[in-house]
Order: sequence, then C-alpha cells, then structure tokens
Amino acid sequence: MRTRHRRPSRIPEVNLVPMMDVLMTVLIFFVVISMGLTGVQINGVTLPRSVNSTDESITSSADEPVPFVIGLTAQRQLVLEGEIIQMRNLSPRLRTYFQENPDGSILLKADRTLPYDDIANLLDELRGIGGRRVSLAVE
Repeated sequence: MRTRHRRPSRIPEVNLVPMMDVLMTVLIFFVVISMGLTGVQINGVTLPRSVNSTDESITSSADEPVPFVIGLTAQRQLVLEGEIIQMRNLSPRLRTYFQENPDGSILLKADRTLPYDDIANLLDELRGIGGRRVSLAVE
C-alpha cells in the first residue's frame, strides 16, 4: 500500500490574535488617558464633594465656548492656567475672554476649606468685571 504524501499548502497562515491583543491594549491606554485629561486640575485646590451621590457629568455642546477656569486656593490665592495671579491682572484677561465669547462662562474651582464669605467676595468681584455666568466646581 502506497501512501501519498501531501504537499504542504503554499498559502501562508496569518495569526491575527497577537495583533488584536496589541491593538486592544493601545485602545485601552488611550481611553484611560483621555478620561484622565477631561478635567482641568489646579494645584493647591481640593474641590468639595458633590451633594448628590450620582455620578452625573455635565456635558457641553459643541456650540458652547470653553469656560474660563479660575482656581482659589486655601491660602486665598487666585490661580489661572497653573500660575498665581492677582485680581488686577485677572480683570483684563477676563474682559478679553468675554469679548471673544459673549456667551462664555466662568468655572470657579475653590478649595473646600475656604469659608463661604471668601467665595462670595470673589463672586462679587467677578460680577463687577462682567462675569454673570459662574459655575462652582465640585468632585
């Protein structure tokens, strides 16, 4: 009895499983990184916790301008774009922002240890500059 020897197939086989593993790892990396970059972090400011226990995030539409983010540290120092700034230097920048974005808003990130009077005083000063739409940030 003769046995026939089959010739091996000339079509190469490609194993896609390792490539899919690598692509999934890269995708997960970018998702995790993008979730961490959604909020503007300000050094020296610990935000208060939200009253609601639900984890609802505020979404903005594409038509709304990016809010003007101001931080207020526990030492009552104003922080803008990672740098400590005085109120007299903040006023022109805020006016410029509202000239470019008439429907813009201010996002105030005040430290949770501050008394409410300090936050209310800052809100009064911002109102005098022209900031009518102010949101207070919480965790």
